[in-house]
Amino acid sequence: MRSKDFTSTRFGALTTKPLSAWPHPYFLPADIPRELALEPETVAAMSRADLALGRLSGLAMIIDNPALLLGPALAQEALASSRIEGTEASLSEVLSAENEDVPIENENLREVANYLRAIEQGTQLIKSWPLTLRFFCALHETLLTGVRGEEKSPGELRKSPVWIGSPNARPETARFIPPHQDDLGALLADWERFVNDPSGMPTVLRGALMHYQFETIHPFLDGNGRIGRLLIGFELMHDNVLSAPILHISGYFETNRSEYYDRLQAVRERGEIDEWIQFFAAAVEHQANESAGRIRNLLDIRERYRVQVRGERSQVAGLIDVLLENPVVTVTGVVRALGVTQPTGSNLLHRAETLGWVRSAGRWGRGGKERWVASEIWHAVTRTSFDDDETR
Repeated sequence: MRSKDFTSTRFGALTTKPLSAWPHPYFLPADIPRELALEPETVAAMSRADLALGRLSGLAMIIDNPALLLGPALAQEALASSRIEGTEASLSEVLSAENEDVPIENENLREVANYLRAIEQGTQLIKSWPLTLRFFCALHETLLTGVRGEEKSPGELRKSPVWIGSPNARPETARFIPPHQDDLGALLADWERFVNDPSGMPTVLRGALMHYQFETIHPFLDGNGRIGRLLIGFELMHDNVLSAPILHISGYFETNRSEYYDRLQAVRERGEIDEWIQFFAAAVEHQANESAGRIRNLLDIRERYRVQVRGERSQVAGLIDVLLENPVVTVTGVVRALGVTQPTGSNLLHRAETLGWVRSAGRWGRGGKERWVASEIWHAVTRTSFDDDETR
């Protein structure tokens, strides 16, 4: 790190451990502030984000079964957050893999699948666990088990220094060196108090400070970015702002990846907290509005499809919810979801094809199973065609 870049000590300072074996300076963050004087533009940005979250929360409350509309959204969140860290996969591959009843061989898809499992795990744990070290270590173990990074102590705090920079960076050339491992205990204790103690601080501000501090502490050898982004959604659930992880915030961070990293670093180097909070609030506002629009579109599609088959004696109506949960399906997936025979599952998909709900998308994966894609639902979720996604 270049000491001359760190011109503010408002949120921490460079320091060293003279008596340790680690000779390099590192950044020791200050405790998370419980009060902040913010610029009017920042307050306005937070207000817009809070309003967008309120609209999204209200819309989610009218859904009779929110889980039906979570599948593709969670897959997008898992994919975007993993892509930020270099994972290469497409949404169609991720959703297709969910239909497989065999272990996933592709390393990239396993990483995304682990992220999805961590979301599901956290959604259950947050009902009874506070947002503490125990909580995010459990998610970290799920995230890194059986994938790249497994050798980096899944579920355990790091016991050695880390540094951030280019793939071949050394401590001398790193852009950022997080706090020494000996400082983690005190820093995480303050983080836990901040996210769990009652506070009158606006939700968006709490989320921005929580995420900044977690990424700055960098408590693990690997997976810090993904866990930190997971925690944004779980804090919203913890604070009773959202009832489910329906805010796909990593999509905004992926699209604006360079600015995302630069804004975090600018707080450390120059104390630019307003700029970071404005960026974070813009991400929340944009993604909350996008999520609300997606839910409205999916509810409209579900109602139209139900009207189409009202009175039919087959089980094709039951296929609607299966397609909403995952718009890329196989006969095997339909059989598993509806508890029908293989011939019945095939007949239901062909009936859905005549209704214009699905089309064949060719064969994929082990054994070359035929995939069927619900194109209208796919477009409502992604705003792209299925074929566009295949080429990414």
